[in-house]
Amino acid sequence: MPSLLERNNLAERGQEKWKPPPLESPRTLVQRVAAGARRYFDLQAGSVWNDVSELVTDARGKVVDVGCGAQPYRSLLPPSIEYVGIDIAEAGARFGYEAPDTIYFSGPVWPKEAEHADLVLCTEALEHVPAPAEFLKEAYRCLKPRGRLVVTVPFAARWHFVPFDYWRFTPSGLKRLLEGAGFRNVHVWARGNALTVACYKGMALFLPFLFPQDTTPAAAWLRRLAGAGFTPLFGALAVVANASLRVEGGDDCLGYTVLAERP
Repeated sequence: MPSLLERNNLAERGQEKWKPPPLESPRTLVQRVAAGARRYFDLQAGSVWNDVSELVTDARGKVVDVGCGAQPYRSLLPPSIEYVGIDIAEAGARFGYEAPDTIYFSGPVWPKEAEHADLVLCTEALEHVPAPAEFLKEAYRCLKPRGRLVVTVPFAARWHFVPFDYWRFTPSGLKRLLEGAGFRNVHVWARGNALTVACYKGMALFLPFLFPQDTTPAAAWLRRLAGAGFTPLFGALAVVANASLRVEGGDDCLGYTVLAERP
């Protein structure tokens, strides 16, 4: 084993070796089918979709989707709501996300269009916020009294969008942050369990072979050929993982889904 001084200093790392393609907001039938297939094999995206769909289908009034990226969960909202998507000005450069009807802003204060919200939705974004306590105070400020906040965060997830991935939150940490911002009636649910995580990690081993990046075309085909033999195992892990999402248990999970209320 190499000594510490011979190992890579990850504090200086500025990018990922492999990263999944950005989530999109599907518009055509083919795109919707492809998005559904991705959610089956991308356990993080699929589990978030399942939980968010349960919490936002009855939304009313104004919904603010903060850190909305390409707005992949917008289609889950009722067509009658007023949708406001906001994101940081650096979203395109840092995360590869841009949407034409998104309001981009700089600094810690959210734009005025986000104020008086009935629901604030924040999916897989809080881990990228340098100051999460301030961020949650802004969510509280922009919500109406008795307005709801829905947040999802990863837990057993790879370091992603390097170097802009800062935190992993526990249920107790989320409760502390949210109550510190003024929220009440905080509920935190796990997405998946230890079996889900084991399958998720196993599947991740094959992704650089099945979907190679940053390599020559010839090397990419060699990787695909090497990974082809593992395709049945990859599929079997996906089947077990999706079945395991129906079972609670343990202290390990893919991530957490949070519901809180402004008094």
